[in-house]
Amino acid sequence: MNDKAYNLLFICTGNSARSILAEGLMTSPGRGCFQAYSAASHANGTVNPFALSTLMQLRIPVDNFRSKNRDEFAPPGAPALGFVFTVCDKAAGEVCPVWPGQPMTAHWGVPDPAAVGGTGEQKAKAFVGCWCRSQAAHRTDADTAAEVARRPVAAARDRPDQQERGVSR
Repeated sequence: MNDKAYNLLFICTGNSARSILAEGLMTSPGRGCFQAYSAASHANGTVNPFALSTLMQLRIPVDNFRSKNRDEFAPPGAPALGFVFTVCDKAAGEVCPVWPGQPMTAHWGVPDPAAVGGTGEQKAKAFVGCWCRSQAAHRTDADTAAEVARRPVAAARDRPDQQERGVSR
């Protein structure tokens, strides 16, 4: 068993909702084996208040969440990334920087709760729904990805069952 904490980076276009929720989910107390970060291809500079409200309802501290550009994670001295996940279709289709250490990459498409219109209550429900859908998918896939990372790189690359799950280098 490897006790190493793996660094995860969740990328979306604005870093205001989905990637923030994913960062909170994977860094939340009790997750221990992951240190998550989030960023955007085009950071909009603010975190959606419904994302912060959702995290607070789940008792996840929100003091350090901010909208940031993915370029913060590319230079020398940035956290060594084990995994990079895109969580929206726009970010999945963009050219990403070359990440030092060649982390595993995957796309986890999550509907954008920030795109939901309506009342404050309807918007809040969209964020909670996004959280619930993300939680099941991220926990399962991230745990699988961590297991793959513990194995030799060549062995993981050559395993068809891992390729089918969308885990790649």
